[in-house]
Amino acid sequence: MKPIIDLRSDTVTKPTEEMRKAMYEAEVGDDVIGEDKTVIELERLGADMLGKEASLFVPSGTFGNQLGLFTLCERRDEVILSELSHIVQHEAGAASVLSSVQMRTIMPEHGYLVWEEIEPRIRNGVDIHFPKTGAIALENALSSGDIQPLSIMRDIRRKAANIPVHLDGARIFNAALAMGVDASVIAEQADTVMFCLSKGLCAPIGSLLAGSSELIEKARFLRKVMGGGMRQAGVIAAPGIISLKKMTKRLHEDHENARIIGEALSRYKIFSVDLAKIKINMVFVSFQGGGIPEKEKRFYEICKEKGIITYPPKYGGIRLVTHNDVTDEALKYFLEQIPEIAEALSVL
Repeated sequence: MKPIIDLRSDTVTKPTEEMRKAMYEAEVGDDVIGEDKTVIELERLGADMLGKEASLFVPSGTFGNQLGLFTLCERRDEVILSELSHIVQHEAGAASVLSSVQMRTIMPEHGYLVWEEIEPRIRNGVDIHFPKTGAIALENALSSGDIQPLSIMRDIRRKAANIPVHLDGARIFNAALAMGVDASVIAEQADTVMFCLSKGLCAPIGSLLAGSSELIEKARFLRKVMGGGMRQAGVIAAPGIISLKKMTKRLHEDHENARIIGEALSRYKIFSVDLAKIKINMVFVSFQGGGIPEKEKRFYEICKEKGIITYPPKYGGIRLVTHNDVTDEALKYFLEQIPEIAEALSVL
């Protein structure tokens, strides 16, 4: 059956017609030698929106995170970060290859790191047995859909002193919306910040790494080392400008749709949804009663049969993500199917 609604991720969005037109009409030049005016405009806009001196256009979020660590750290350094972070879980061990740093992971008690968990693990490199703590890596919003409180980020930033902080801010505009602050307030708590243009903002490709002019100049060189120097990149930067100017302004719709889905599922005893944890555009669904693995698998299968696409069960539940391509009609269709899905699962 042709998919009616795709809830796998906000990375599946298609570029808007305005973006496609902008790509066609983009003024381009050789970005490696700094002559692509569209890329320059995107980078200036991204830096301004995050309150940073400069930003750099990179192909992906993974590229941006790894470039951030590469820029902040020296070889053999250690990076303190959450065991649950995207850098650890979903970036293919890239840091060991690209910047030759060690990951010092922490399983956070609250889902995000606090200073009391970080401080005992800081090493200054004086003892020849120890690596030096080269950076602390935070994430906001978190991949769990939660938000790290601003007060906690400020505490880490203040007490970290001379240890640089990198922020995986892939969905920083979602986090800012949930907090009721400007994205620059969150970005202020880190030396380098990566955020995605293709997660929820509909651009077909690309992320930005933002920081001080000095750090971004260093990152520009290291981007070339990583093979990320691009030529007439304005054709892919153009939709990113629309992402920042327009798509960031509609994220509240995705948050509201996630809440609507969560509330609809929670009306049925078979589903377990913690509504308090729906802070951005993600809903995490688990199941009540016995036979949980069977219920998870059957939920996924029934949805697929009905044209409702999700990722398979993982970590004891199923994630549903709303985005620009979840139309009112598609959402209505999904909500109408929930009673039948609940009934089918209740007999397992």
